[in-house]
Amino acid sequence: MPVLEIIGWVGSAVVVWSMMQQRILRLRVINLVGCLIQVVYNGVLEVWPVVALNVVLAGVQIFNLYRLLRTRHSPAEYGVLRVDPAGEYLHHLLALHRADIQRFTPSYREASPQQEAYLIVRGEETVGYVLLHDAGDGVAQVDLDYVIEKYRNFTPGEFVFHSSDVLREAGYRKVVTAPRMRKPYYAKIGFTQAGDRYELALTS
Repeated sequence: MPVLEIIGWVGSAVVVWSMMQQRILRLRVINLVGCLIQVVYNGVLEVWPVVALNVVLAGVQIFNLYRLLRTRHSPAEYGVLRVDPAGEYLHHLLALHRADIQRFTPSYREASPQQEAYLIVRGEETVGYVLLHDAGDGVAQVDLDYVIEKYRNFTPGEFVFHSSDVLREAGYRKVVTAPRMRKPYYAKIGFTQAGDRYELALTS
């Protein structure tokens, strides 16, 4: 098989693979790579309509990537809503994501009235949620910090811990995670590791 034909097949396979991705950032990056390969392949063959199509698609992906990365830390893009931990909508989300929650936070069991629950929303879409409880002395302990797979390349939990001020307004001065919580992104949003936990001082 000629090298050029292999390149064409690889480009097609990359585009198909991109459409199988659940994480929005990964989807757009892989699709962009596939489009660029198709531009090269069809450009060599001088199939200009297909070249033009893939140039436009690549431009769309670049624009969307720019918008996603530019707004990933924007409080104007994400909001935090405090909800009843016994509410039906939260329980629907917990049931919907139960298997995934057990994979990332196996110690978590269920919501309780003693907890506080915060939804992280982007427009009309719920992208994640945080459940915590008052551990005393101004400390909030995170029991569950979950993000849907589509937004897992981002750090939407930061809007609960930083941008929204909801925890400071509730009187907390520090946030700590549960022991052995499997969340490597905490260090990226200002938490420091303390033994088998991460902690964050809430500054005014």
